[in-house]
Amino acid sequence: MEWQELLTENWHVKLVCLALILAAYIDGKQLRVPNWLTYPMVLTGLIFGAWSGGWGDVHSGFLGSLLGMFVGLACLLPLYAVGGMGAGDVKLMAGVGAWLGIQTTFYAFCVSAIVGAVMAVVMVWRSRDIRKHWQNLMVILLEWMHVRDPRELSRIAAKRKPNMLLLPYGIPICIGSIGYFLYTGML
Repeated sequence: MEWQELLTENWHVKLVCLALILAAYIDGKQLRVPNWLTYPMVLTGLIFGAWSGGWGDVHSGFLGSLLGMFVGLACLLPLYAVGGMGAGDVKLMAGVGAWLGIQTTFYAFCVSAIVGAVMAVVMVWRSRDIRKHWQNLMVILLEWMHVRDPRELSRIAAKRKPNMLLLPYGIPICIGSIGYFLYTGML
């Protein structure tokens, strides 16, 4: 296979990978994924869906991109709603969905969640304060069980945030998604 074919085959997946790598780099440096990256990613994904498949159905076209975007949002929005994640991470996953559709987005999210869990465990282990982080986890789980108002959970989480060990979740999204793309032969 020639290098031109290598670049153009599944070019849209490669473009998403570049956006994910950039998001992971910025998130690692600044603990945020910027809107100037996520909004265009979502918008161009929807345009790509319409261009490549017209209105389409749930698996292709504009409708497939729109539903993929909603799946990306739905995967991370609950954690964002209770203060457990930044909005940029949610919009990044929505961008993946807009470009790559429902199924790919859901599975990329699942792999990203595993990568994120492993990264969180390693970060806690490296901090050498496992007891403190375990206690924080138990407090958070109890809050989730007893506080029913997501706004109140978000307010509590915002107060706790300065004292927490923060995971730049753009990194697990990048690693998990690209890993899934490689595993499935999309790259």
